[in-house]
Amino acid sequence: MDREQMLEQIQELCREVFEDDELEITESTTAADVENWDSLTHLSLIHEIETTFRVKFTMGEIQGVNDVGELVDVLAKRVNER
Repeated sequence: MDREQMLEQIQELCREVFEDDELEITESTTAADVENWDSLTHLSLIHEIETTFRVKFTMGEIQGVNDVGELVDVLAKRVNER
């Protein structure tokens, strides 16, 4: 799975978690850019990503993410480790 496919899948997961079928996510999207992205929905999103991609992030990886692009970086690393 390439980076673009991961981003597309994350966008679909974001649409589900944030209950917004028209939400557009880019690599530069941050939590501040998305209405209702708070700590609880962040945890829900991470859980959905881990479940969908069958990976497990460390707390340090999650805390170090500043935007969706960095999240894709961490995800790609985890997927490639399998």
